[in-house]
Amino acid sequence: MLDQKEIQRVAALRREVNLTRIPIETKESIRWLENLKQSTELFEKPSQCIHIGDREADIYELFCAAQEVGTHFLVRTCVNRLAGDGDHTVATIMDEVVVKGLHRIEVQDSKGNPDQAVLEIRYRKIRILPPIGKQSRYPALTLTVIHADERGAPKNRKKIEWKLLTDLPVQSRGDAIEKLEWYSLRWKIEVFHKILKSGCRAEDSQLRTAQRLTNLISVFCIVSWRIFWMTMLNRSAPNASPEFVLTKGDIQLLDRLVKDKIPVSTQRKTLSHYLIKIARLGGYLARANDPPPGNLIMWRGLSRVIDIATGATI
Repeated sequence: MLDQKEIQRVAALRREVNLTRIPIETKESIRWLENLKQSTELFEKPSQCIHIGDREADIYELFCAAQEVGTHFLVRTCVNRLAGDGDHTVATIMDEVVVKGLHRIEVQDSKGNPDQAVLEIRYRKIRILPPIGKQSRYPALTLTVIHADERGAPKNRKKIEWKLLTDLPVQSRGDAIEKLEWYSLRWKIEVFHKILKSGCRAEDSQLRTAQRLTNLISVFCIVSWRIFWMTMLNRSAPNASPEFVLTKGDIQLLDRLVKDKIPVSTQRKTLSHYLIKIARLGGYLARANDPPPGNLIMWRGLSRVIDIATGATI
């Protein structure tokens, strides 16, 4: 672990080094370009593939690489690049763009309570220049910048301020909202990886060969997807049949393991009813004002169900 002096030395070195002048091939961020090219090769129609990334993917070389292989991107941007003829920045240009429309979305505050946010939508196609130290190597690109800024100051949560960059056409308020909705799906991928890392503990496996690790992660991906799927179904389709997800044996086992707090008729035992039982095995209290169980709780509960079912079978 670095001491305070070492942290200060590294911080001072970062201020001295202009990272935009360092070749992308020598930086860790080269993996973004490699992933883009490798994933695009798996598709027969790269033009129908859209790579969505957070601010870590705001890399000019990535935008150029996407154009080279004929694919598309939608990235949350954090860099205020030079634009036009170089006498303006993207931020100064976007400050002059009028609001093109409003968009209302459902959100949650820091306590999990439902809330609404009204977003002001602005967008504009802008000629964006590469970093000064790389202008001889990379061309200028004409991309569309989308800004979504929340009206007012919300309570108990951070204000929504999204700045997106894309090579996709955006010609109307509807097009801009569509891109915002696409980007908002990114968090589900983050949750999936969290289950894979924190639940399955893929990083803790100590296998000796890459092939064994690949096989293990392949199985973990299926498990992680199932947990995430069950968690989301409990919120999006709570009244579905429990047999949509669980076997008859699972249902009988849950009825034996977890007693109903309130008597429920057989006809009213929905999917949510049994998913809550799984969550209770994972530590969920199921109180009236509790938010829906999350992925970690579902992971713990499902692990217990599988262990008990395996023991009963043996």
